[in-house]
Amino acid sequence: MSDATAEFTPMTNFGPVPAGWLWGTATAAHQIEGGNTNNDWWAFEHTPGSGAKESSGDATDSWHRWFEDLQLVKQMGLDSYRFSIEWSRIEPAQGEFSIAALEHYRQILLAAHEMGLKTSVTFHHFTTPIWAAEQGGWANPEIVDWFARFADIAVQHLGDHIDIAATFNEPNVVALLGYQLNIFPPAANGGPELFRTATENFVAAHRRARQVLKDGPGDFPVGLTLALSDVVVHPDGDPESEWIRVTDMPASHDENPFAWLMIGIYLDAARDDDYLGVQTYFTQHMSPDYVELPKPAHWRVTQMNWTFSPESLGETVRLAYAATQVPIIVTENGVATEDDAERIEYYSRSLAALRAAMDDGVDVRGFFAWSLLDNFEWAEGFRPQFGLVAVDLVTFARTPKPSAEWYAGIVAASRA
Repeated sequence: MSDATAEFTPMTNFGPVPAGWLWGTATAAHQIEGGNTNNDWWAFEHTPGSGAKESSGDATDSWHRWFEDLQLVKQMGLDSYRFSIEWSRIEPAQGEFSIAALEHYRQILLAAHEMGLKTSVTFHHFTTPIWAAEQGGWANPEIVDWFARFADIAVQHLGDHIDIAATFNEPNVVALLGYQLNIFPPAANGGPELFRTATENFVAAHRRARQVLKDGPGDFPVGLTLALSDVVVHPDGDPESEWIRVTDMPASHDENPFAWLMIGIYLDAARDDDYLGVQTYFTQHMSPDYVELPKPAHWRVTQMNWTFSPESLGETVRLAYAATQVPIIVTENGVATEDDAERIEYYSRSLAALRAAMDDGVDVRGFFAWSLLDNFEWAEGFRPQFGLVAVDLVTFARTPKPSAEWYAGIVAASRA
């Protein structure tokens, strides 16, 4: 534990929340279900030299233990559970749909409602079926039609039980890390042009799927979630020097193509949505040519080697609301740490920054802590601990951490 953690006094009261506000926590199918053998991430995990540290394997076995996970959400007194449905389970082969998989997710939705929980469903959280990946994935414009068809099948079966929908989770991360930087599947290493192609296909697919979801059963808000780091640029390349926030720099297609493809194009699309999901974890320090700068040795970092900068959330919700003028939901925020006191500190400081933004007029409708469970953290494997609940990866026993009790207290106090 650092000195800063030892001296920190945790938040005890977030303050009153607006009518309709949602306190929640979030998960993603591939990170918790286990056995998702038919998507591009499973293939990536089992490809020598891919950079993936280990296989997702059984993950936290939530495919079988989902009811217990819902009970954990309910026990914290939360309003909502955010989870994703796995495209590769629902459409394991092109044009072939599994009624059993759809029914599995319908049972989760029904049980959540029986517990009094609102359901927040993400239709694509990083993973793409192998059959689609083998045909070019998000670099193939046909995927817009494929995803719209999947969304239609899913909403016809599930729509009556959905309270909030997100077409995509952080498509900007998938496009950059998978199609340009060789860190996520398909590890295409395609450079800026493939990044642009994937981005444009994601935006087109979002627009199409949004309309499909609106036209289907149910009546729920539709948006997407965006990875929004608080990005600052140091003109002299020194991470401890003066900086310019990237949002204060040109972000049009012509003047700053990287910022446009990473942020601007999605904010533009979100103006037609019912809400925008903001997902923020840290402040990112960049060089003028948008390369992340090395962190000085004395900086505080998380298990992900991200800067420990919880106040970044206040900056990103301000940016998102100013750019879109649609309601904001913080669909992910949290920290990877084995020190649970540090987790409480992180949430305390991020929520304080969020409260300040709300008091300044930013229209925020909810907050979802990432994550409910310690789970499979993509290429980093199981080491990073984001969860409010610990999971034994042999027995799959769930053990709520002190941070879960603390979060429950914040939620209860906001309603007093």
